[in-house]
Amino acid sequence: MRPSIACVIGIAILSGANSFGVAPTAAEISGSVIKIGVMNDQTGPYSDNCGQGSVLAAQLAVSDFSGFIDDKKVELVVADDQNKPDVGFEIALRWLDNEGVDAIVGCSASSIALAVQEVMKSRKKPYFLAGTAASVFTNEKCSPMTTQWAMDTYALAKTMVNSMLARNLDTWFFVTVDYSFGKVWQADATKFIESGGGRVNGSVLHPLNSSDFSSFLLTAQSSGAKVVALANSGADFAIAMKQAQEFGLTQKQQLTPLGLMINQTHSIGLQSLQNVRLATSFYWDMTNETRAFANRYKAAFDGRIPNEAQASTYSAVTHYLKAIATIQSDEGEAVVRQMKNTPINDFVMKNVEIRADGQVMRPLYLARIKAPVESTYHYDYYEITATIPAETAWRSAAESSCGLLRAQ
Repeated sequence: MRPSIACVIGIAILSGANSFGVAPTAAEISGSVIKIGVMNDQTGPYSDNCGQGSVLAAQLAVSDFSGFIDDKKVELVVADDQNKPDVGFEIALRWLDNEGVDAIVGCSASSIALAVQEVMKSRKKPYFLAGTAASVFTNEKCSPMTTQWAMDTYALAKTMVNSMLARNLDTWFFVTVDYSFGKVWQADATKFIESGGGRVNGSVLHPLNSSDFSSFLLTAQSSGAKVVALANSGADFAIAMKQAQEFGLTQKQQLTPLGLMINQTHSIGLQSLQNVRLATSFYWDMTNETRAFANRYKAAFDGRIPNEAQASTYSAVTHYLKAIATIQSDEGEAVVRQMKNTPINDFVMKNVEIRADGQVMRPLYLARIKAPVESTYHYDYYEITATIPAETAWRSAAESSCGLLRAQ
């Protein structure tokens, strides 16, 4: 059964006492309730990336605490940001100023997240990015209240570009969505291409939520580039990839996704995506623990498997609630401090630190999408070909312009 998208989702008691720590006293929990906002695209082109699936992941995390920390209820509120910065900004203001929301976990477009981040910083409330990908959030736009949980354009671009250059795929063309996320992604990738001795042959911008990529793909085809990079995501990526197959691009040029998630792989199909390479922060079929979580998620969400953003939402909410249980307070700055002082340990991350700039220092993985004949069970889609250590994947302290990191 799919989770409800009601404005307020109360999590009922599912089991006995809280297993994660001693609960806070009433005086130290604001409003005697711990309220977490889940904000993302619930109905538009990115709704399948996060949407109801991220709400469910947050619900699962809260249920692990029986819906309570001691006698204080944990409550979720959910909002559709409609991919509009003004809508996301107004939701954040209302939640924090009028509805007692203590933290927000977001999977919004980067333009929305930048607006929301300013509200969270001024109100000193934790903001967890679980799917928002622009690298500015842990670099020039870093905030003491923001943490980055899933992926960013720096790490994924660096990982993908280096892997392609190693295979002598050194000329690139970009098909890029025309807003901050796509442009930052292209800029990050271009830097790694050029520093690695490659060349960018050209690029085109397309509007968000496009239905026809034919002219963009024909331009890419005529560029002669060995790699056509799709700097988009969601429905845009799915449509572009299907049309690229129809035009025969996949037979002559290496199509490289910069934002592919497993839900998109599922909807497009292995026939179209076989042997495509990607970088990812999570794959459900890596360990017994990831498989156990995926089975739990699948049972609650119509047989669907969690993607990077959804798994990261679970991790962020779990680590947040552990911090509250430990310090017996939901005061924002104190909770973020506790989260950064405590290694993340859950079904997918082991002893992972949160750096001063807010970056969750998790490893990344290179993967190859299997051919249909290689897939032997449901969602058996990826072959993990390499593990990229966190210190190699993410922006180093020496490269960073984040004052929080340089102050250490």
